[in-house]
Amino acid sequence: MPLASALPARHDRTGRLVTLGPVTDANWRAVADLAPHDDQRRFVAALGARYLLLSLREEVWTSLAVEAGGRTVGHLMWAYDADEDAHWIGGMLVDATEQGRGVGRAALNVLLDRFATEPGCREIRLSVHPDNTSALRLYTALGFRPTGLLEDDEAVLARTPSA
Repeated sequence: MPLASALPARHDRTGRLVTLGPVTDANWRAVADLAPHDDQRRFVAALGARYLLLSLREEVWTSLAVEAGGRTVGHLMWAYDADEDAHWIGGMLVDATEQGRGVGRAALNVLLDRFATEPGCREIRLSVHPDNTSALRLYTALGFRPTGLLEDDEAVLARTPSA
């Protein structure tokens, strides 16, 4: 999915337009400083900087900045695994101050909308810790289903682009 392709947009529950875009010289610090609620740190990185480093150092993940109302409010990364012929969503983080407004749902829907336009996209996967009940509810509501596979200590969920 080349970033030059236009990504769609969605609205959060407060009516703000949520978009995804590249991490740039102008927004990388805002992405790096993103932090979840303290009780979520066992499920996601303590700061967005970790996900940026994974994208830069591993050369597998593509980091995207989540913007809402003209501000950087989250991070989302994706990758394509040719061995499994699957697109992966990983490293989603919405800043604690922005949670509860539907930003995460809107951001995921933007990415899912984009994946749906890719002719070669057959399956979309993500992994989630079984104790992360709020994330599990969101992913299930978006059509993800358990595969029975595990990635480290997380359950792998999958959906087709048209789900």
